[in-house]
Parts: sequence; structure tokens; C-alpha cells
Amino acid sequence: MTLLRGRREGLEVSLSERDLEQACDELQARLAERPSFYRGASAVANFGDTCPSDAVLARLRGVLDEAGVTLRALSGTADGLAGLAHERGLDFEAPAIAAAPSPPPAGPSERQMRLSDSARSLVADFSGARGDIAQRRRRGETSVPRVRAEPRAARPPALHVVEAAPGTLYHPGTLRGGQVLHHTGNIVVVGDVNPGAELVATGDIVVFGRLRGIAHAGAGGDENARIYALDLMATQLRIATFIAAEQENTPRRVAVPEAALARDGAIVVLPLDRLGEAESAGAAPA
Repeated sequence: MTLLRGRREGLEVSLSERDLEQACDELQARLAERPSFYRGASAVANFGDTCPSDAVLARLRGVLDEAGVTLRALSGTADGLAGLAHERGLDFEAPAIAAAPSPPPAGPSERQMRLSDSARSLVADFSGARGDIAQRRRRGETSVPRVRAEPRAARPPALHVVEAAPGTLYHPGTLRGGQVLHHTGNIVVVGDVNPGAELVATGDIVVFGRLRGIAHAGAGGDENARIYALDLMATQLRIATFIAAEQENTPRRVAVPEAALARDGAIVVLPLDRLGEAESAGAAPA
């Protein structure tokens, strides 16, 4: 049974007939494969005929919250599952029960048809076929008439999941030491990034505040990615495979908006008002 599948109104997590702790580990690994793909979705957890414990339900919620997925409802046939859902502020969805196929209508009589031995024999069939082939050959026709196949209507293309294009992760607020933001796309932070905090993006990084932690733009190898900040005092800058670290005893200067970009195999930092000038010249000023 598929652990995670899409539905019209969101996601369904199927935990029926599974070890619940192991299923939570598997779900966490599955969501981590595409961290931005499921963000913002809602999910229904189907436990089948099992009623989860408070610990399992808390673990499931934590795994979904970590991936940006909201647990919306519980589903299943276990006794007490509906009450548990309502106690935890969740909806309850009764699983759909497939209707049993109705028996074919009885005929006017219930007698059983029996075939005679002659009817079961294939001798008459083969004899008739041989006679028909002989007559066709005498008329100059092919032994077996060729049937021209009519072209079939083209089948519609199969449906498949398409990975969403990389977008921008918007984070309002300050990042404290030890906090990390990883995103496939761009990252925008409205606030400060303190020492010990880390930003990693496959695209650009923009900080509307003081950048004093670690910033890695173009993490997928994009050397054209850039890092912008109103006050750029990062302990380490990385663009693609290039690295620049803060030098010790660097004198404090007046904070101005700056941009970091890769030039001639190194990372250079320059004020935003000189960015256009450097690009038109093809190199960064000394």
C-alpha cells in the first residue's frame, strides 16, 4: 500500500497495516526527498483498523509540521478514532466502502446446460475450416481473409507528478544561532541573521537586515547566484564552489547595502550603487 499519495484536496498518509513508528520514519524520509514540494499542503492520516496512541499521533504531527504539511483529519474504521480526532481538533473522514457487486439476474429457469460428446468435439470445426480454405484457394483468394485494422483513437497521455519550479522562501523574522534555512530556489529574510545561523539556497539570498551568519547561494552550482544584505558582515560566504570567510580584526565600517558575487574565481563584495558599474566594466573594482 502506498504510504503517501495525492488527493484532490491534499495528501493522504496511509498508515494501515503498518508498524506506526517505522511508518513515521519512512514518511519523514519520503518528505525530506523534496522539502519544498509538499510545503503548504494539508493531509489526512488513514490508520485503517488501528487507533494510534497519543505518542504516535504527536510524532506524526511533528513529521508533517517539519515538512510544512498540516494534519487536517484522521480516517479509519477503528473504534474511538472519531472521538480521538475531535479531541485533537481534527476532522474525521469515514473511509469509503466499496459496494459489493450485485449477483446477475436469475434466468427463467435454473436448469444446467450440458453439451453432448459430439458438440464437445473439434473434428467438425477443423473439417469445415479445411473445406473453406480449399474453396478459397480454387478461387485464387488468400487462405485467410485479411482484415484491415482501423486506426485506434490516440490514448490520452498518462498522468504523472510534476516537480514544482523552484520558488522563493520568504522568512519574516530574525534567525538565531543554530537555526538553518535550506531551500531549492531563492531565500528572502526580513530580519537579522545572527552568528551561527545558516542560509543555503540554490538561487539568490536576500537579507533585509544584518547578515552575520553563514550564507551559501547557488548551492546547486550556479555561479551567477548572489547574496544581498543591508549590512553584510557574514562569517562565511559561499557562491557555488567559491568560499570567502571574514578576516579577523576587520575594522567596523558604516553599514551600506552590499552584494556578494563570483568574479574571476573569487567572491567580491561591493556596494549596491556600484553593482551596475562593475557589471558593465566586466570586473569588480579593487
